[in-house]
Amino acid sequence: MTRERIDTLVVGAGQAGIAMSEHLSEMQIPHLVFERDRVAEAWHSKRWDSLVANGPAWHDRFPNLAFDDVHPDAFPPKARMARYFEDYARMIDAPIRTGVEVTRVRRCDGRPGFRVETSAGEIEAQRVVAATGPFQVPSIPAIVPDGAGVTQLHSSSYRSPEALPEGAVLVVGGGASGCQIAEELCLAGREVYLSIGEHYRPPRAYRERDYVWWLGVLGKWDEITTTPKKKHVAFAVSGYDGGRTVDFRRLGHMGITVLGMTEGWDEGVLRIADDLGRNLQEGDRAYLEVLREADDYVARTGIDLPPEPAAWEITPDPDCVTTPIRQLDLAQAGIGTIIWATGFRFDFGWLQVGAFHEDGTPWHKRGISAEPGIYFLGLPDLTNRASSFIYGCWYDAKYIATHIGVQRNYQAYEKS
Repeated sequence: MTRERIDTLVVGAGQAGIAMSEHLSEMQIPHLVFERDRVAEAWHSKRWDSLVANGPAWHDRFPNLAFDDVHPDAFPPKARMARYFEDYARMIDAPIRTGVEVTRVRRCDGRPGFRVETSAGEIEAQRVVAATGPFQVPSIPAIVPDGAGVTQLHSSSYRSPEALPEGAVLVVGGGASGCQIAEELCLAGREVYLSIGEHYRPPRAYRERDYVWWLGVLGKWDEITTTPKKKHVAFAVSGYDGGRTVDFRRLGHMGITVLGMTEGWDEGVLRIADDLGRNLQEGDRAYLEVLREADDYVARTGIDLPPEPAAWEITPDPDCVTTPIRQLDLAQAGIGTIIWATGFRFDFGWLQVGAFHEDGTPWHKRGISAEPGIYFLGLPDLTNRASSFIYGCWYDAKYIATHIGVQRNYQAYEKS
């Protein structure tokens, strides 16, 4: 039986896979893109109903296609983001096969390339690009047992307040997802508890420029002028409600009970760390640091951006901060649901090659893995802090496509 062969196989047809396909096509490198669901499936079905992009439309896109029906400074809703990537894939005529799941990749014996097992049969590829993105498997800490008498779900399974059981809701996680979901639930009339840990809290906008713009001009996307980031710190910025700075104290004043980090469970009672004040202060420090750097940039360059003194005002502490809760009895609080907005973990079990560290994380440099012919794209910090964002993965894909082109030239060389 003849096995299909292709030069480069891209696994995943989200933003990373589509970006990869565009650059491979520009370099005339034969390739296929396999997607187990449909194009941009995460935007279609794996986020809540009211989700919007975390960046404005002028920024959260690929360079070669602008939004024609969204104001540049607005935050596109998830359905529009899904359609954007579908339109882009059609525009570049990406060779995508949907409904094809890659189940195993192994190096070929005695010849270059990889044997790829899929739900549609086997294929052989000289190179494989894992473009499955950073949001692979929901990560839920093993804190509350399954038989605790409450509904537990990950933020990726949350859809709307109406879809939840009755009762109060505990949201665990202080990143964009946790903040947005908690506020939406509160506005829907639910009693809400929000448990937060360490977080990075920048201004959504300052002096008439969005934070993504400040990231660019201050060199923070490229991490040239920034100090090393802490691992696993929530990034508290979102486009919710037209784009507002995340302010946990404001959430407290609107009725959400803000807690420190959830750290343990004891017969129906959650133990809450004594770190709420410290976490808020650290978030304030990061916030004010951006304002200072922005002001310095304005003074240094002479750019005409109006001062914004109100941005320097820190919201007074609500009661839940001045008198923090250290124990939370779920039954006594009437909590019927816990939403874990605690991120994701990698799942590369299908990629059975020598491209991983002992802890299972990808072993690579700028997406070029330790296993020749295997590449990673769309992961956090692949190249810099922009790598898992829409525009960042497009530029990372260009670098990887260039490397693939160089390797093809080596393989094609014949001594004259």
